[in-house]
Amino acid sequence: MADIARKASAHWEGDLRSGTGTVGTESGTLNDAQYSFKTRFENGVGTNPEELLAAAHAGCFTMQLSALLANHGHTIESLDTEATCEMVRDGAGFKVSTMRLTVRGKVTGSDQADFEEHVRDAADKCPLSNVMKGNVEIVHEAILE
Repeated sequence: MADIARKASAHWEGDLRSGTGTVGTESGTLNDAQYSFKTRFENGVGTNPEELLAAAHAGCFTMQLSALLANHGHTIESLDTEATCEMVRDGAGFKVSTMRLTVRGKVTGSDQADFEEHVRDAADKCPLSNVMKGNVEIVHEAILE
C-alpha cells in the first residue's frame, strides 16, 4: 500500500489534431484546465503534459533542495527553480529528451560551491528526478545570489 497517493485526471474528445481535452487534480488546483494539440505543439492557449511535468519537477526538486539546505543549517530566504521540458522527434512521434533546471537561491551560510553540492544532492534524492533518471537527461544550473 502506498504511503501517499495523489490523483489527477484527463478527459479528451475527438481526434489528435482537432480534439480538445481537460485535465484536473484531486485537490482542485487544476480544474478542467484546457489542453489540445495546439497547446502542446503550437503554443496555443491552455496547458500541456510537458508543461505540467516541468512544473511538477520544479516543485518537487525545490522542496527537496530546501530540506537538504535546512538540514545542513542554512537559512533559506528564497529558492526559485525554472524547469524546461524539452522534446525531440522520435520516429513518427516525440519523446522527452531533457529536463533543464535552473535554480536561483538566496541562502545564508552557503557559498556557490556549497550550493552546487546541495543542488547535486537534491538531484539524487528528488522523487521526480529519480522517476526520469535513465530516460531523460537532467541538467542543473545553480546560481547563488
